[in-house]
Amino acid sequence: MPALTGFLWLTGLWLGGEVIIHFTALPISSGVIGMLLLCALLIQRQRVPTSIAAAAQPLIGLLAMLIMPGVVGVFFIADELAGQWLAIFGALVLGTAASVVTTLWLLKRLTPTDQRTP
Repeated sequence: MPALTGFLWLTGLWLGGEVIIHFTALPISSGVIGMLLLCALLIQRQRVPTSIAAAAQPLIGLLAMLIMPGVVGVFFIADELAGQWLAIFGALVLGTAASVVTTLWLLKRLTPTDQRTP
């Protein structure tokens, strides 16, 4: 039952993102807004509720399958992207580098000092 409660929380936050997008017309995905709302909730509570953890754990295992439709969709617009390979390659390299650097910086910043290895 905790997984169902957590899934309802995640769905509610996503729907909250949909509402924010609808009323503000922000050019951002409702999923991103929902994740920001989730982040704010977790910061406010200063812990991950067991229900949200129970719902998120199976979704992490399915992450590749959740990303797959977007990757497959690229094949249908490959003709439109044919002249943009350099920009796409640059965006992938810079985006990956920025993601890795940001993740490492956050890990270093948020990991307690006594848990760090020398």
